[in-house]
Amino acid sequence: MTVLAQGPIGRDLTGASMVRARMSGSLTAEVFRDLGAVEALWRGLEAEAGCLATPYQRFDWVSAFHRAHGTADALRILVLRDAGGRPRMLLPLVVARAHGVAVARIVGGDHANYHLPLFASRDAAAVPAEAVIGALVQAGRAAGIDVYALGHQPRTWDGAVNPLALTGEPAASDGYGMMLGPDPEATVRRAFSADARKKLRSKEKRLIEAHGPVAYRQAAGQEEAERFLAAFYAQKAARFSAMGIADPYAGPAIRRFLAAATAGERPAIEIHALVIEASGRVLATFGGAVDAGRYSGMMTAFDADPEIARYSPGDLLLSHLVRAQAARGRRALDLGVGEARYKASICDETIELVEAMLPVTLRGHAYARIAARITRLKRRIKRDPRLFGYVQRLRRLKAA
Repeated sequence: MTVLAQGPIGRDLTGASMVRARMSGSLTAEVFRDLGAVEALWRGLEAEAGCLATPYQRFDWVSAFHRAHGTADALRILVLRDAGGRPRMLLPLVVARAHGVAVARIVGGDHANYHLPLFASRDAAAVPAEAVIGALVQAGRAAGIDVYALGHQPRTWDGAVNPLALTGEPAASDGYGMMLGPDPEATVRRAFSADARKKLRSKEKRLIEAHGPVAYRQAAGQEEAERFLAAFYAQKAARFSAMGIADPYAGPAIRRFLAAATAGERPAIEIHALVIEASGRVLATFGGAVDAGRYSGMMTAFDADPEIARYSPGDLLLSHLVRAQAARGRRALDLGVGEARYKASICDETIELVEAMLPVTLRGHAYARIAARITRLKRRIKRDPRLFGYVQRLRRLKAA
């Protein structure tokens, strides 16, 4: 039995009638429309030692993003339970209409590198994909969803297979990461070659000689987080302006999100910086979503002033970041989705991603077919330097 509810079973938080639809399999899907109604359950799942999720499935990350973007009416939080009533999977969604089609996407959009559901355990992730998909389709019918567009689905996570990634198209880009070790210095030696470490030491030495002592810092408190974010916005704006493309960090919603997510004693996003000690000038910034075991890079920027950029402050900051995360006992660090020189230079893991489309209605099937073609085209362009260069030139001409 699949149950579509607007709150816990037996309680209708919105006044809508409870809808029931019969299905084969042993999963039950509840649909919540309110974060508060599911917060205790969500945080309880997070706290379980066997929980399988990325930092983007933390309640604090999702709630900060959702509240900043004002998507209250569109929110749907799916909780899948087994025959015994135990929660097995949680999926936070927003539903919006695109070309007349009701499309459900995971909260976070492109600002979340990975849209893995939150699984209660590895055993929960091993539930047959047919049962998961069946429960989602039945819940989608009752909720008026035409298609689930579940982008950035890792094929595997921490060695467990993601059932939602068993079908779909390979994404245009993958993610890149590395495992950290118990010895911070050994981890840095593994990530950076001897030649790279020598160059970084030389650059940091010359940077200090030219501008005075520098410090690596993690934002401690709201005031410092705001200062580092302000530097990031300025650095990123200059970078995008030089590239001739729109700045995705210029809007008020994304800034509200980052302000909320970097606040508190256990922030959903940690922001780190390389600064000149005497003046406090921020030379480079790096922000990432975090949980107990992983730092997942979301954004980075550096001071493009030639007198600073010549010392590669972004690379210096990254080397400090790797060392610090290993020292904190985190098991993994990734640098997000998309190809970049600095990622290829230190990462030894490719996190393969899938764009999973789960159609519910005939309209959803048509939408899914078109979306699959677009994904294949994007991947072809991304993997062909000639085509990718042509698209970039078109973007610059359009922005000019």
